[in-house]
Amino acid sequence: MKISRRSSLLLIALIGTLSQAHADEVSVAVAANFTAPMQQIAAEFEKATGHKVVASYGATGKFYAQIKNGAPFEVLLAADDETPAKLAAENAAVAGSQFTYAIGKLVLWSAKQAVVDGKGEVLKQGGFDHIALANPKLAPYGAAAVQAMKTLGVYDALQPKIVTAENITQAHQFISSGNALLGFVALSQVLKDGKIEGSAWMVPASLYPPIRQDAVILEKGKGKPAAEALMKYLKGDKARAIIKSFGYGL
Repeated sequence: MKISRRSSLLLIALIGTLSQAHADEVSVAVAANFTAPMQQIAAEFEKATGHKVVASYGATGKFYAQIKNGAPFEVLLAADDETPAKLAAENAAVAGSQFTYAIGKLVLWSAKQAVVDGKGEVLKQGGFDHIALANPKLAPYGAAAVQAMKTLGVYDALQPKIVTAENITQAHQFISSGNALLGFVALSQVLKDGKIEGSAWMVPASLYPPIRQDAVILEKGKGKPAAEALMKYLKGDKARAIIKSFGYGL
């Protein structure tokens, strides 16, 4: 009986040790627009695998510079497909690991009701002092916003009113705080329970290049089980359902 109990205790201890050995952390650089869905995905991923996600959120262009300067990120969830491809070409990411995890949707949004009309005519009518968007040099959503305004032929007239945010999270803060009456954000930032608070215009996809958001394993994540597990999880049904619930295309 004593031998049996001792063996059981040793077995439990061994299982615990093995579980800890297999559980690991993965450092992830995440595009700011994907903050809310990633927080949900990370929680589910940790429950399913035991691996812990250590996420940083910000502008894709800024992450590129940090990665090139040796930042310890193991996975990048970019807001475009160009940055992961560029990192792979420069041997800073694992070739063949890149895939599209979401397709972003651009929205012209105001925190106030009846400011943004359903056709975006407010851009031509004016009547506002400031319009916010993420830095187009660093954030793909900012670049998409500029392109949309240029396609509509309103960019030159609106340029003096543009308030440039460091990333799309800050652009959302400018609008929600009232510092800018309206601005361009990601649909995922303003969609709650299938509804948009305030007033918004879904910018037609024909007005800007597709926002293909790609993930890639970075060089520091090469061969790391947690990094590979996260990439696999992002392709799974549970993660895809979360991504879709925030208004992204797949």
